[in-house]
Formats: sequence, structure tokens, C-alpha cells
Amino acid sequence: MHKPSIIVFCAALAGCSPMPDYRRPEPPIPAQWPASVPVDGARQAAVLDWHDFFPDPRLQALIAAALEHNRDMKIAAARVEEARALYGIARADRLPGVDATAGAASARTPGDLSFTGRPLTSHRYDVGFSMPSFELDFWGRVKSLNEAALASYLASEQARRSLRLALMSEVVNAYLTLLEMEERAALARETVRTREQTRMMVARRREVGLAGDLDFLQADGALELARAELESLKRQWAAAANALTLLVGRQPDSLPAGRTLSDQGIVADLAAEVPSEVLLKRPDVLAAEQKLIAANANVGAARAAFLPRISLTVGLGTASSALSGLFDAGSGAWSFQPALRLPLFDAGRAAAGVDLAEARKVIAVAEYEKTIQQAFREVADLLAARTYLAGQLQAQQATEKAQAERLRLADARYKAGISSYLEVLDAQRELFSAQQGTVQTRRAWLTAATQLYKALGGGEP
Repeated sequence: MHKPSIIVFCAALAGCSPMPDYRRPEPPIPAQWPASVPVDGARQAAVLDWHDFFPDPRLQALIAAALEHNRDMKIAAARVEEARALYGIARADRLPGVDATAGAASARTPGDLSFTGRPLTSHRYDVGFSMPSFELDFWGRVKSLNEAALASYLASEQARRSLRLALMSEVVNAYLTLLEMEERAALARETVRTREQTRMMVARRREVGLAGDLDFLQADGALELARAELESLKRQWAAAANALTLLVGRQPDSLPAGRTLSDQGIVADLAAEVPSEVLLKRPDVLAAEQKLIAANANVGAARAAFLPRISLTVGLGTASSALSGLFDAGSGAWSFQPALRLPLFDAGRAAAGVDLAEARKVIAVAEYEKTIQQAFREVADLLAARTYLAGQLQAQQATEKAQAERLRLADARYKAGISSYLEVLDAQRELFSAQQGTVQTRRAWLTAATQLYKALGGGEP
């Protein structure tokens, strides 16, 4: 073969990469959100800073402390650095390495083995530069490994972003739960106080014959039920406080004053764009896609195992039998060692490697599509929760108002001797339940608003 033909042939080989072209799978989700819930809003979550979405100063301090001290965040940051280092190693393999070398060797040959019949001592000194075995990446094997390492690094970075958003959401949820327990416990304490007064009143009425033992026992039972509920709420408050401390990583030295649930100032007027535009920007979806890209690149690296590998080892420097002659004229030395490795028989190892890479790519595609589907469902559920919980809260507040008026009338009727104490007791129970329900629903709505903010990609710096 003529020399120009060889050059053209080698150039053609270098352009033949066994790595398949990457094509993003079509998102297996509907083109629009469910028509049953409104998706319009005044603000875009992706560009809304979390400080603006969560105006409570105490909550802001807790989120900032969690982002700094949470152990999972530290692990995620270390994972990113690990992936970045692995990518640096893979990228370095695409370029030749150069080492500075210096060496000396001495040898003695016995007389019966030398040509002169006398013992012979020889010396050799070398100084120079060497390029260790460097693979000429004709088939793109090293390039494929480099792209896989880069995609793995980017996936770890997106995973860190996803964890960051999840951590913020968990801190907010734990804080809101703590506020819920505090407000419900305050209602329980007030209920215990009023029922103690009611029992005293019933006891006095029993002494003068205006109430019977049944009324007193009912008042006493209602009081003990309120005390039991208070103790249960105290236990739930302690659990919520412990959960928040774990998320934050350590208890901040000082925290600013916080707000009540009704004064949180969280406004869920977030716009939900076209699903494909929103979901493909989420860090968990981006991480899944980067894993798919890495799996695709690994297929190319596995296929390249069937092809020959060409490596070069080069040395350039000086050599002399005397240390003083290393830099004399004529002491130059060089070496050039090309090597070709062609796999002939490996008992099916290379074929199994390709099958493994192909199977992992199929898994990565399925995981990517599953991540998108889960993200679609999450946003759709939270859009519905934003709408229906707002209506439920309004109805719950109206119920509380009606039950308060009912208790007022029932108490007046009992004091006037028109009705029994059972009517008052029932009104007390219903009012307490309505008050607790209002607090719970308000916390649920705030949690849904927080989750929607996270699901739409909010919270980024």
C-alpha cells in the first residue's frame, strides 16, 4: 500500500467511533397538565429565590444552617468532588504523559564469561525524557470513557442540586410541623383551662341541686380527654423538634423570632409551564439523563474492546558510560517502541462486556423515563393540592366559626336550664375538633405550596 493511502486509511479509521449517537428519549408524559386544576400564576419558581418565597426570618436561618451543616449535603458535596476527580483522571488519559528520567547501572562480568578472559566492569548513565505507553485512540475507546466520566460528574452535580432542594423542603416541612404542634398544643391548653372552669361550675351547680352526677362525670371526662390530647401533642412536638435538629445538623446559637402559621407569608401563585419545559429542567431529571449519557458512552468503550489497540512508548535523552560524558557531543540517545495489541480469543469477555453495557443503557433509559413520569405526577398532585386545600381551608375556617357560635348558644341554654350539659359537651368537642382541623389544614396547604415550589425547580441560588 502506498504511503498516501496508508495515511488516508488511518484517518478514516480514526473517524470510526463505535460509540452510538446519543438521542434523548421522548418524555413519556402528556403534553399538558390535567385540565381539572389551574396552572396559571404570577411568579416563576425557577427564578424565585427561596429567601423571597419563605419570608419567615427564623425559617430562613434554619434553612441556611441546614445547607451548611447537614451531613447528607456534605456527603453529596464530597461525591461531586469525587466524580470531578475521576473525570480529571479520564480526561488525562487522552493526552500523553511525559516523565523526566535519570538512571545509573553498573554490572560486573566474570572473566570466564568475558571476551578478554578477564573480569569486566561496565557502567551506564542515562538522563532524558520519556513518554510512557500512550494509546492512540483510533476507535474512540478513551474518548468514550472520558465522556462517561464527564456525564457521571455532571450527574453527581445534579444529584447534589436535587438533594439541596429536597433538604430545603424537608426543613420547611419540619418547621411547619413544629409550628402546627405548638399551635395545636396551645389550643389544647386553652381547652384544658376552660374545661377545668366548666367542671368547677358543674360541681357548684351539683352542690345546689341544679346538676346531677352525670353532668359532673361528663365534664370530668371531657377535661381528662383534653389533657390526654395535650400530652399527645407535646410528644409530637418533641418528635418534630428532634427531626428539625437532625435536618439542620446542629442547633444554631441564636435564631430570630419566627412567625405563626397564618403569618408565614408563603404565596403559592406559581405558574406551571408546559410539562416538558418544566420537568426537563429539574435536577433529578437532569441527573437521570446524565446517567443515560454515561451508559451510552460506556457502550462505545465496550465495543472498542473488539478492536486493536496501538500504543507508543518514546524516550529521548543522553547516555554515557561515564557520568561526566552525559552531555558530550554524540551522547544523544532515543528509543521508539510502537506496540499493537489485537484481541484474538478472550472466552467471550468482550462480547459479555458489550451485553452488560447495552443492558445498563436499557436500565438507564427506563430510569430516565420513570423519573420524568414521577416528576409529572408530583407536580400534577401538588397543583391539585394547591387548589383544593385552599378551598378546604376556607371551609374549615367557616366550620370553626359556626362551632364557636354553637358553643356560645349551647352554654347559654345550659346555664338557663333549657338544655342538658350533653349539648354543651358536644359543642365543645366539635369546636375543639374544628380548631385543630383548621391548624392542620393550614399546615397542609403551606406544605403543599412548599413542595410545589420545589417540584417546579425553585430554590436555586
